[in-house]
Amino acid sequence: MNTSDVLGRPDLRENDAEAAVRHADDETFAQIVLGSPVPVLVDFHADWCPPCRLMRPILGQIAAELAGRLRVVEVDVDASPKTALAYGVLAMPTMVVVRDGTRMATMVGARSRRRLLEDLAAYL
Repeated sequence: MNTSDVLGRPDLRENDAEAAVRHADDETFAQIVLGSPVPVLVDFHADWCPPCRLMRPILGQIAAELAGRLRVVEVDVDASPKTALAYGVLAMPTMVVVRDGTRMATMVGARSRRRLLEDLAAYL
């Protein structure tokens, strides 16, 4: 039996999907993101940001679906101001694709799961 919903998304429990997202801060960013063997989608967010909260389950689903091909990492801008400043984060959510330690793309603002997957396709 197919466990996908009517939109073709895998049946991932919210907690399972969100567990696939890693967390980094100013101290761990270089190790977790820049040292990653796979491309990384870095989500610069804040707990007080409504669009950021909307993106959380989408990012969790993508992290679970693309495990091994893409790493999804959250960075709280309030807790990690040095990293946010280094990446020029002025609005949230800001998502940055990093591959081999190099910034490949920057996306600002919430987006649908489909659009985010389309935006990421070139980097996988």
